[in-house]
Amino acid sequence: MAERAIPTGRLAGGGRWRDGLSTSQALAASRRFGANDILAPQTAGWRAIARDTARDPMIWFLLATSALSGLLGRTGEALTLLAALLPLLGMDAYLHRRTLASTAGLASRLATTARARRDGSWQDLPARQLVPGDVVEVGTGAWFPADGILLAGSQLQVDESMLTGESLPVRKLPLAGEPGGAGRVAEAHWVTAGTRLLGGTATFCAVFTGPETRYGEIARIAAGGRHAATPLQKAIAELVGTLLVLALLVCLLLAAVRLRQGHGWVDALLSAVMLAVAALPEEFPVIYTFFLGLGVLRLARRKGLVRRAVAVENIGRTSAIVSDKTGTITEGRLVFAHGLPAAGFGLDGLLRVAVATTRAESADPLDLALRAVGVPIADGAPVAEFPFTEARRRETLLRDPGGGLRAYLKGAPETVFARCDLSAAQERDWMAQVEELAGSGHKVLACAERPVDPAAARVEPDGGFALAGLVAFEDPVRPGVKDAVQECLAAGMRVLMVTGDHPATAAAIAREIGLGAGQPRVLSLAGAEEAAAGLAADLHVVARATPAQKLELVRALQAQGEIVAVTGDGVNDVPALREADIGIAMGERGTQSAREVAPMVLLDDNFRTIVDAVAEGRQLFRNLRVAFAYLLLVHIPFVAGAAVIPLLGMPLLFLPIHIVWVELVIHPTAMLAFQDLPSPGRLAAVERGRKARFFPLDAWLGILLVGALAAALLVGGYVHALGADRDVGHARAMALVLLVLTSGALTAALTGLRSAPARWIVAGTVASAVALVQWPFTSQLLQLRPLHAADWALALAAAGGTALAAMALARVWLRTGAGPPAAARARMDPVRR
Repeated sequence: MAERAIPTGRLAGGGRWRDGLSTSQALAASRRFGANDILAPQTAGWRAIARDTARDPMIWFLLATSALSGLLGRTGEALTLLAALLPLLGMDAYLHRRTLASTAGLASRLATTARARRDGSWQDLPARQLVPGDVVEVGTGAWFPADGILLAGSQLQVDESMLTGESLPVRKLPLAGEPGGAGRVAEAHWVTAGTRLLGGTATFCAVFTGPETRYGEIARIAAGGRHAATPLQKAIAELVGTLLVLALLVCLLLAAVRLRQGHGWVDALLSAVMLAVAALPEEFPVIYTFFLGLGVLRLARRKGLVRRAVAVENIGRTSAIVSDKTGTITEGRLVFAHGLPAAGFGLDGLLRVAVATTRAESADPLDLALRAVGVPIADGAPVAEFPFTEARRRETLLRDPGGGLRAYLKGAPETVFARCDLSAAQERDWMAQVEELAGSGHKVLACAERPVDPAAARVEPDGGFALAGLVAFEDPVRPGVKDAVQECLAAGMRVLMVTGDHPATAAAIAREIGLGAGQPRVLSLAGAEEAAAGLAADLHVVARATPAQKLELVRALQAQGEIVAVTGDGVNDVPALREADIGIAMGERGTQSAREVAPMVLLDDNFRTIVDAVAEGRQLFRNLRVAFAYLLLVHIPFVAGAAVIPLLGMPLLFLPIHIVWVELVIHPTAMLAFQDLPSPGRLAAVERGRKARFFPLDAWLGILLVGALAAALLVGGYVHALGADRDVGHARAMALVLLVLTSGALTAALTGLRSAPARWIVAGTVASAVALVQWPFTSQLLQLRPLHAADWALALAAAGGTALAAMALARVWLRTGAGPPAAARARMDPVRR
């Protein structure tokens, strides 16, 4: 039998630990162990915001250029640059708060108050004030507020599905003596925070509180480890590193060329700095991290708690789901399914007897299922009760429904049959029906009744019962699971149900949810040494699987090129959860061990949530891909303007204040405009293969061509506006308007303006160009000259041409519109493997 150790110093010696604590002892324990807080509150403090903001290179660029401008005597420009810090700081704070994923939902499953014995008397106090050594009383239906040893209680049943995944209640026994050797106590005597007492009153001594409880370990693990690098993060880091080296080399070259052309060192330095700011790809990791943060938040809203960012990446790439049955595909609770009445009773008579065997205050799942059928409990409170025990395997209640005292019996069929007046042939027939129901996964009880002499009301009748029939219970399929499974199958995903249940039970559930088009192929591994390494493609259910076999199943699927998501709730699932591409632990029923290795936790244990998470993950990367395309497309003309024009010996295009303007357009556009793009389908078809690419080669070619077009138009517009009279203010205004309008045009082309943020950002981008260039005050501040109507017409035409090219790119490569045929899309779509 499993045991759990008691750390030294948690309990008083000599049996005094059963008496509770004094106030002074409780205060001392509180100082030693802290409050009974399962998880410290997660806050977005200003220090954390400041720390994240300090990582933004744009902040340091503004500070450095402002200081340089001040040293050169350009006070107005220096103050303007400092003022530009305010919207950037505000945006950083806003985005920081948006990316926080809360784990407060886990704490909602815990007791908030407790009844403890202090100074020899019972006191009601907040649960967070409990300490190890407190003796605590818990009533029917209440949650245990700490982990401890059961001291008193009769016929106690506890719902431990959160820890074990077992839907049936667990019986707990009080510890009669002292803990065994080395302070170890059997699991049957332990109660755990976050589990619920189904009936009776329990008294226990708290041993572990707060984060030391099993539930605390779950919450703490779920809250941590979200910053692991993903494969795409590593690829982006390599890309950024390469671009960084190239940018620095080009900056040095540009500075040398400007000096050789006869420009001063200030001009050369500004040229290099402007090019560096335009060319350094700091947005890519920032945008990626931001999108992942939003993915974590959105999955949390869908009841998927992400512990590591890799979950957001891999869940969108999933091509095969290996799912538990109980509690994930099914509801994990018992409901009345079938009634087989004996002759002379009928279904109503059988249910009347069955419900009469229940007590109104009982929280036993079988009693709850019987009372849910709507038949009223027989009139009159029970006159006598003879409760269920493992040894008796039956429960008898004596009631007086009017017209005489009657005994109502329910229990294991063979136990009830032995107390009924049945012939050997009748008992065989009934047992055959029991075996048929049990073989299909039903929980079966037999019910019976008989009249009782009032003089013998305190004695349980041992025979003479009339059999009322059999009642069978089942664990029903969760609502929406069938539709979710069909979505997966329609998208080309594999769905395998793995269970320890009887193959017949598993096959019935598989048929109900549509696996195998109603004819699922079931493989029973009972007695097999290992899972079949060469799994057939049409396998749908694996029954009687051991942990080692489930692990081999995952490896076999991965060897076939699948990206495998695995659900699990117990310690036996840990090997498969660790081996899977995405391990998904159960939040309501999962054990601490399962949560520890799984990068994602389902708070509602629902298969529907897994499919929602896959759809969310795929949509996130579809959006991210479009955002990255925008960044590349807008940075090509940005860098060209900062590099080509100075290299040609012409006046600098960008001044520091211009960089601020452009960055204030690019950053919010990349972060917000591409968040809510419409999906071409809830679950797009998957492509087999384990290698992920962000853009295929032909997409890169298209991006370079469109970007080169935008760069040529920008440089050409600058040269045209500069003219023979070298009107620098006019040329800069023309080039900046071209760049800003191109940004808006690219955003419109890539999003189709089908989301509200995209429409608002495009409108704001165009408005900023008009206001900052045409308003004399701002144009003078930016050292620009307002444009003529012909200039605006030329800029709009150039931006429109870029938009048309980008729309063609989006249509052919990025699939934001009506894309190419399905086969071509499968080849091009980088979100699919």
